[in-house]
Amino acid sequence: MKEYKMRRGEHLEDRMPDLKASVEAYFGTVSGTETANGHELYVVEDPENPVFDRILAGAAEYGRKKDRLMVDFEERPAEDVIAEGNADAAADAVDAKNDFLLEATGRDAKSRRDSLKRDVEDEAPDY
Repeated sequence: MKEYKMRRGEHLEDRMPDLKASVEAYFGTVSGTETANGHELYVVEDPENPVFDRILAGAAEYGRKKDRLMVDFEERPAEDVIAEGNADAAADAVDAKNDFLLEATGRDAKSRRDSLKRDVEDEAPDY
């Protein structure tokens, strides 16, 4: 499960006012909700892209702190996808993830990686 920050001064609700509809547009029909780490997330049990087994996505709300996007992409092994003749679906899956995260956070893949790196460095213990 990963959490993504929005760009400075932006909020998830402003970027995606109807998060459920956005999840459905990118990945398929939302089949319900599930609680993870105390947050209510949308569940896509049968994603349109055969690379994905299951997707969880939703807002992680922290009271006074800015909301974050919480996402978990459960993917099938690449060998299985390729063996079924769905190699093109892998590229489409990467595009769908990146496009969804860019729309939601306003950050491209490089910015998201850099942000996650900084979060890990901030959490590193001092010896």
